[in-house]
Amino acid sequence: MSQFDSVWRSLDKTVASKWAPGIVAGVRHKGKVEFYATGVRSYEAPDPMQTDTSFRIASLSKPLAGALTALMIADGVFTLDDSVEQWLPELAGQKVLTHPHAALDQTVPANKPITVRHLLTMTNGIGAFFTKTPLAVAMQSAGLSPSPIPPQMSPDQFMAVIAALPLAYQPGDHWMYHTASDILSVLLARAGGKSLGDLLKERITGPLNMQSTGFTLRGKTLAAAYRPTPRGIVAFDEYNQAFMQAPPFESLGGGLVSTVPDYMTFLCALADDTLLPAEMRAQMTSDQLSDEQKAGIIEMMGPTKTWGWQLAVENAVSEPWTAPGRWGWTGGSGTSAVVDPSRDLIGIVFTQRLMAGPNENFSYFWEPLAAAA
Repeated sequence: MSQFDSVWRSLDKTVASKWAPGIVAGVRHKGKVEFYATGVRSYEAPDPMQTDTSFRIASLSKPLAGALTALMIADGVFTLDDSVEQWLPELAGQKVLTHPHAALDQTVPANKPITVRHLLTMTNGIGAFFTKTPLAVAMQSAGLSPSPIPPQMSPDQFMAVIAALPLAYQPGDHWMYHTASDILSVLLARAGGKSLGDLLKERITGPLNMQSTGFTLRGKTLAAAYRPTPRGIVAFDEYNQAFMQAPPFESLGGGLVSTVPDYMTFLCALADDTLLPAEMRAQMTSDQLSDEQKAGIIEMMGPTKTWGWQLAVENAVSEPWTAPGRWGWTGGSGTSAVVDPSRDLIGIVFTQRLMAGPNENFSYFWEPLAAAA
């Protein structure tokens, strides 16, 4: 009998309720790793879900962006406070709105350049809006709004389009979600002198033998994706067709396909300080925001979370399973992964059901897991 049988039964119950066709999860507690799969890959082709089934992991790509950037800092490619304009000249001379809701022509010059640190911490001045502002409308029209599917343009085209828009805030002043990760993806490839996929394989997925992680499906079975609607979940056809061939934009904002065992390998290497120098991992997984910058993250997730390098860090207890210092992130495709040092626990859960919003908390997994640990 497994210590985590109560967790696995909760996943079985969740699938049986028709919440999602299938779920795969993984746990490491005090050095012992277990994986579990339940349900089917899709309702239309009901093959049993396997623990090595591939999923689109959406924003769980972001922590790999943080780790890859940290590795390049350790290599001396750039420093945290280097201006990114050397590699992203499109961002030189940017304009900033006089107010985040201002018309696009109401701007002032940026008072400082965007740095590597700003991109890592999502304080570069442009990102997801939660109200319909002129800049939000312009980003959506240009294909730049956060989406499960990465930008459908080349990296150079992406930079030209993003640079033509003003920032909402002065660099370093305010946290805004997502767009920094796509800009960071271009920076890493240009500074590294090769494709982002090659860099990722060279520095992370290759050394860690994460053979099922990349920007396209790698010979594995891919779980179908579904969207929640008032009538129940329905197949997300456009998303299901994505990632079957090389994308025009390799995005660590949300473009990776992976498996629970691969992602467990990544988180274990990160948590155990075998991937990054310990001091850099500590920075990546701790609070990196000022009180002023946190206004943005409070708007999206409330006051109990803050931000490190491309991942969230909990600074207070919000639910029974949370703890200060717990770090990780979620993906809008229905994925969640967290390291909880206070419990010597790593948990990962991949589903096929897109999140309905940022307040979904995967309680059917985290609550029984914390009770069992």
